Amino acid sequence: MTYKIANKITSYKVLSEDDKAAANKAELEAKTNNLESMHENVTRPEILYGSTYKIKTPQSEHALYITINDMILNQGTEHEERRPYEVFINSKNMEHFQWVLALTRVISAVFRKGGDTCFLVDELKAVFDPKGGYFKKGGVFMPSLVAEIGCAIESHLKSIGMLQDSELSVDHKNFLAAKRQEFDAIYADSTNLDDEGAFPAQALLCSKCQTKAVVLMDGCMTCLNCGDSKCG
Repeated sequence: MTYKIANKITSYKVLSEDDKAAANKAELEAKTNNLESMHENVTRPEILYGSTYKIKTPQSEHALYITINDMILNQGTEHEERRPYEVFINSKNMEHFQWVLALTRVISAVFRKGGDTCFLVDELKAVFDPKGGYFKKGGVFMPSLVAEIGCAIESHLKSIGMLQDSELSVDHKNFLAAKRQEFDAIYADSTNLDDEGAFPAQALLCSKCQTKAVVLMDGCMTCLNCGDSKCG
């Protein structure tokens, strides 16, 4: 590319590799500083993009619907990202209305504060109901309704890329499939399965993945869901 020099040249300098690297770094920092990020004073846009999650527990005949609305930051650029802005929880059951309303306001405020809000998932999932928890379909134990709300938020954060899903390796999946086939072959007559892919009814609760999937295999208690074994 040709540049026309209109003014008189008074001095010049040949840029070294270090100079070029410093210039590129300064340019990158300038672009980064201009990026929009979530903070408590951010202006609410006219349109938010939401997802709704249904929670049905054995503790109530009415389901809860959790709606999480997201804000698109730096839209149309390579730094575009989707971040949660607010959360609403609706249900026909008015028994928990007061604390549910308070919970949604606190969570929404944390979302709008910005930064790493993923800690909310661990905090909510660690809440235990003094009256006892319940099992979801598939044998997953939920210590409380608040914990299941935390699981719904976790699913949403994974869907927008804020949390990474820790998937099992291929070898681990193959190991679990082999163990499942081995168990089914040995206890085919005595195993009671509610539906295909479910874990045996006589399985125990796994302390690692909180799923009722622990069975006795080769003299060792093994979880058919996560592979955790007392024998290592």
